[in-house]
Amino acid sequence: MIALFNSVSNECSRITTKKYSTSFNAAIKLLHADLRTPIYNIYGFVRFADEIVDTFHSFDKKELLAGFKSETYFAIERGISLNPILNSFQSVIHQYHIDIALIDAFFESMEMDLSNKTYDLQGYRQYIYGSAEVVGLMCLTIFCEGNKQQFEELKPAAMALGAAFQKVNFLRDIKADHEQLSRTYFPGVDFKNFTAEVKQQIEEDIEADFKKAYAGLLKLPIKARFGVYIAYKYYFSLFKKIKKYKPGILLQQRVRIPNYYKAYIVMSAGLRRQLNIF
Repeated sequence: MIALFNSVSNECSRITTKKYSTSFNAAIKLLHADLRTPIYNIYGFVRFADEIVDTFHSFDKKELLAGFKSETYFAIERGISLNPILNSFQSVIHQYHIDIALIDAFFESMEMDLSNKTYDLQGYRQYIYGSAEVVGLMCLTIFCEGNKQQFEELKPAAMALGAAFQKVNFLRDIKADHEQLSRTYFPGVDFKNFTAEVKQQIEEDIEADFKKAYAGLLKLPIKARFGVYIAYKYYFSLFKKIKKYKPGILLQQRVRIPNYYKAYIVMSAGLRRQLNIF
């Protein structure tokens, strides 16, 4: 039965999310039940592509990514794939009529990771758009459930939230990106001379993204708002912690939010919702 196969495919994306990101998995669980599976399916697809360019060092990454890209478009065209992650992803694309141009931009950024080691401002913005902002737009398409006017209104905020998440990732992962992958995403930044002033400039840019994102977050459909708010709080808390560290520390260790504090975030946010503060 095709329904059973689709169910297994969806479960693969859910497990992928759970294994790779406890934070996003927890946030997705707080979405309305109608929204959880499609968001899991988006995450599973994005995660697999990202794994190819970031961790499969013993394999031909270019060949693997090209194959994954080809299989993605073929899955969308046929409406099925024997790769359960791609099968679950194509089902979301068709169900919510997600713009294929978003997928095109995503793969362009993944391809940039195969060769680019440094970025100028234009390349940085292009990479951020394709690797993060389009993911925010895919999720927003699902959240709006066909309301195009609402989508257009919230589009800038969704892009800002995706950008904020990605830029925080860049700061958090400086050590691994610089030492293991020889990547420097921030334009004009030399990590051999990573000063407090440069770090502050990056943080001010991220802060502006978070501010724009929060204004839009408050206007999200009620079915999506709480789960997205939790993801926002996770990342904003991580960002605040990163701000407290000196540049040299970020080059030595990866900053994390402990599980007990993540639990506190959820409880605090739940209380705020009950009191109609949020």
